[in-house]
Amino acid sequence: MIRIIYTLTMLTLFFVGCTKDIPEVESKSSIKIVDDLGITYQSDIVPKKIISLAPNLTEMIYELGLDSILIGNTKYCNYPKEAIQKEKIGDLLTVDYEKIIELKPDLIFITVEGNAKESYDKLNKLGFQLFVSNPRNFDGIKKTFHDISKIFRIEKIAENKIKLWDEVIENVKSEALHQKKRSGMFLVSLKPVMLAGGNTFVNEFLKIVGINNIASDSKVSYPLFSREEILTRNPEIIIHAISNDGIDSEISNNYPEWKKIAAVKNQNIIKVDPDLFFRPGPRYPIAVQKLWDKIKHI
Repeated sequence: MIRIIYTLTMLTLFFVGCTKDIPEVESKSSIKIVDDLGITYQSDIVPKKIISLAPNLTEMIYELGLDSILIGNTKYCNYPKEAIQKEKIGDLLTVDYEKIIELKPDLIFITVEGNAKESYDKLNKLGFQLFVSNPRNFDGIKKTFHDISKIFRIEKIAENKIKLWDEVIENVKSEALHQKKRSGMFLVSLKPVMLAGGNTFVNEFLKIVGINNIASDSKVSYPLFSREEILTRNPEIIIHAISNDGIDSEISNNYPEWKKIAAVKNQNIIKVDPDLFFRPGPRYPIAVQKLWDKIKHI
């Protein structure tokens, strides 16, 4: 159960280099941005000290070269590796308010679903400036990334990187058009069987690489399926988000009847990194490319 709770937490949350210097400010004008909670952030100054309360936001901050002013993040912020060395102010659900008060940040980046509403309310009550993110797809990731760049008046940096992201996605889409579409499932948890539904950014991965998600009709973002229903839907490809090896034997040991499934029968089972695929951040195009590189050879 602990593993499932952790997985669900990581799901609500999704880099290439870092720099020691803050990017040069492109404009010193006042900015006004509406965050994903619908609240307007307005400021005449550029923040000098910031905190990130989610791994995907930490990755965005590093991608924009703002790591030198990042004074705190969560214990799950482990990418890039330099992020591990930052002051830890709790995990995704539990926040060390005393530590944050001590650090005196100018701005705190927080997520809608990954962080508890209690944390938002308490930080707001304490008088901290907050910026809320809730990227649910690739467009949402790009919006958050661009919003952060606006706050620091470095929009051109974000726009140039987003252009490269778009090129990766479009190239994969173009290649996938020439391959036959197949059915598949993105296995989030094996016990119980939890899949990525249609209303998730993970489902967007599958669509881009030409896979018809067998759970796309679910009204729940991450639905639980019976072992029998998986047999009935018979996916041709299984993508399993898991850190350890031996996924083939793990599946066969837990569900021996799945040997009749096309994906198991043809050994079309793909292992992917949970941190890479469950964080809606700047590594999204990397995840798409990695998935495609594996799918296209099946």
